[in-house]
Amino acid sequence: MSNHMEVTINVGLLGFGMSGRLFHAPFISNVAGLNLQKIKASRPESIALARQRYPETMIVETVEAIFEDEMIDLVVIATANPTHYSLAKAALLAGKHVLVDKPFTVSSSEADALITLAKEKQKVLSVYQNRRWDSDFKTVKKVLEANLLGKLIEYEAHFDRFRGELKKDTWKEENLPGAGILYDLGAHLIDQALVLFGEPQQVYADIKTQRTGSQVPDYFEVVLFYGNLKAILKAGMLVRETGPHFMLHGTKGSFIKYGMDVQESDLKAGSFPTAVATNWGREPEELWGTLNTELNGLHFNGKIESETGDYTGLYQNVYNAIVGREEFEVKPEQARNTIRIIELAMQSSREKRTIPYSLS
Repeated sequence: MSNHMEVTINVGLLGFGMSGRLFHAPFISNVAGLNLQKIKASRPESIALARQRYPETMIVETVEAIFEDEMIDLVVIATANPTHYSLAKAALLAGKHVLVDKPFTVSSSEADALITLAKEKQKVLSVYQNRRWDSDFKTVKKVLEANLLGKLIEYEAHFDRFRGELKKDTWKEENLPGAGILYDLGAHLIDQALVLFGEPQQVYADIKTQRTGSQVPDYFEVVLFYGNLKAILKAGMLVRETGPHFMLHGTKGSFIKYGMDVQESDLKAGSFPTAVATNWGREPEELWGTLNTELNGLHFNGKIESETGDYTGLYQNVYNAIVGREEFEVKPEQARNTIRIIELAMQSSREKRTIPYSLS
C-alpha cells in the first residue's frame, strides 16, 4: 500500500434515470477517491431513490447547482442523448472535468468541438464506453491477443433483444437527434470493434425500422472492412431466440460465445458491485465461450473460462487519469470516431452503398 493520501475527486452526476442509477452511481461509489457529492434528478421517484441510496449525497434540481459549485471536480452526464453536447460544453466552460455517457454526441462535429474546448480548458474529457469492461469482450480481447485463432478473417458481434412493443414515456422511442438503436447499442459494438481493430477502410450499413409504429430505427447491420478482415455488427429488437453474442473465425480456428455480460441484469435485480464483490461480474460456466482451434499442433475444442467483468474499472481509470497516474482508456478521439462511423453508416444505408471511411 502507498502511504500517500488519496486525492478526493468530487463528482456531480447529471441524471438519475436508468443510466445514472444503474451504470454510474454504483461504480462511482465503488472507487476510493471518488466522492459522489451531488446528483441532479428531476422526477419525484428518482429523487426519492437517490436520497434513499445515497443519503450523504446532495440531491439538486438544476444543472447550475453542479456547474457553479467550486467543490465539484468531475461532471458525469447521464442524460438524454440530444443534451450531451450542450451539457458537456457548459460543464467544460465551468472548468470541470467531464465524463459523458455514450453516445458521446449526436454528430462528429459536436464531438470535435468538445475535444477542442477540453484542450483549451486543460480539462479531461472521456466517454462512458463501459462495454470494454464486459466479461465476454475482455475474453475476446485475450483470445485475439494470444493469437489463438491464427489470422482473423471474420468478427461478428450481436446485441439482440426482444421487445415487440414500444416502450412508453421514453425519449428513446421519440424521433429525436441521437435516438434509435444505432446510437444506443451501435455505440457499444462500434467502440468494441475500434478497440480491437482500429479505424476501418470502408463502412457498409443497413438500418431499418421493423416494429409497427416505431419512429426510430430499431435494427441495424453495420459492416466494417479492414482489408481481408470483416467486422459485422448487428442489433435488433425482434430477436426472440438469440444466437451467439460473439463469433470469431480465423485461419486456425473459431471462438463462439453466447449470452451477455451479467452486470446489467445483476444491477437491474438490485445487486451492486460492493455488496457481492466476490462474485461481481463473473459469468456462470454455461455462458463460457467455446474455442475450437489448433494449439502447437494439437486440436483443442472446449470451453474457456470468461474473464471477470467490472465497470468499476472504467471509473478507476478515470480517477487515475485525473490524478495523473495513468492514461485514459477511453480517449475522446476514439468516441468521436465511433460517432463518425454512425454517420457513415446512416449515409451508407440511405445511399445503399459502401462508403470509404474518412473523418470529414
